[in-house]
Order: sequence, then C-alpha cells, then structure tokens
Amino acid sequence: MSSQYIVITGGPGAGKTTLIDGLRQAGYGCVGEAGRQIIQDQMAIGGRALHNGDSRLFAEIMLSWEIRSYRQASQLVGPVFFDRGIPDLVGYHLLLGQPVPAHVTAAAQLFRYHQRVFVAPPWPQIYTTDSERHQDLAEAVRTHDAMVAAYTQHGYELSTLPRSDVAARVEFVRQRTAAVDRGSPGSPRPRSSGLRDVSE
Repeated sequence: MSSQYIVITGGPGAGKTTLIDGLRQAGYGCVGEAGRQIIQDQMAIGGRALHNGDSRLFAEIMLSWEIRSYRQASQLVGPVFFDRGIPDLVGYHLLLGQPVPAHVTAAAQLFRYHQRVFVAPPWPQIYTTDSERHQDLAEAVRTHDAMVAAYTQHGYELSTLPRSDVAARVEFVRQRTAAVDRGSPGSPRPRSSGLRDVSE
C-alpha cells in the first residue's frame, strides 16, 4: 500500500478535474484521469475503445493506463493526488452491469492507495456534457454510486467533498490529509511547486 497516493473519484461532471488542477497549482504532484485522455486519443485515431463503443476494450486500456500511472507516481514527492484510481475499474464494470473480471479485482487489491478516498458527489448545478463526456446526469449519478460501491468493497474510507468552490475543496482535502503532508517518519517529504503530471 502507498499511503501517499490519494484518490479523488466520483461521477463525471462533479468537479474532480477542477479540484486536481487546484491541488496541482498548490504544488502537489497529481495524476490525470485516464478515461478522458484515452477517449481523446481514440477519437483522434478512429479507435473503438470508447464507453459508447467497445466498452470492454476501453476498460482494459484504462486499467493498463492506471497501473502505469501508479508506478510512475513514484517519481513524484508525495502526497500525490489521483484523478480516479484502479478501483474505479471495478466501479466501471458495476456500472456496465458486468461481472468484475478476476484480474481487475486482483489489481484493485494489489495496487493500494491511501485509506481515505475523496468522492465528488453529483452536482446538477454544474453538470455539463462536452466532446468527451456524453453521459446524461442520470448516468453520472449511477457512475457515482458504482464508484462508492467499488471503493467500499475494497475497504477504503470515503469522504464526500463539499459542493463548494475549488479553494474550499482544496482546503477540505488538505485538512484531511495533513498527517500525510507533514512528513512524519516514513511519510513523503514536503514538495516544491511545479511538479509535472505523470500522465502527460
């Protein structure tokens, strides 16, 4: 388990990426969301690994991407914040109504994150679709519920983010990860600003 790796999850359009950007600007190491970047690449090349295309292939590529990002995050001085994590792939299969493959469960058990996981709740007032996000609000709510179920199944403690501006959310997260941030024996050292995103 890496206690310095902290996940932010939830449904689409709930402000996760905006929070990640705020944490990055505050000087933290951050890992971008796999799904959105894979969708951009697949659309650019005419690929079929998409949520509304070959969803199983999409899930497999996301899993490989998340494992790679997990390993690469060791290059950053922690704590490191992840826009989704490997258990999100468990949640994705739950969302699809498909059995969770054994290798996905094994990955979620092997590659562990900080016990506290932050969940962005559905937020209808800010929800929008875009060129990569085609889900309606109802599916966004179902996605949130699937992620909550997945992380609960794998023994994580969930903290719901407030529906507030990004500065307040950054402070909320910082207060609840203060023990990681202080750099006690065996904990990450304080970071300098300007850390790159390992997903880039």
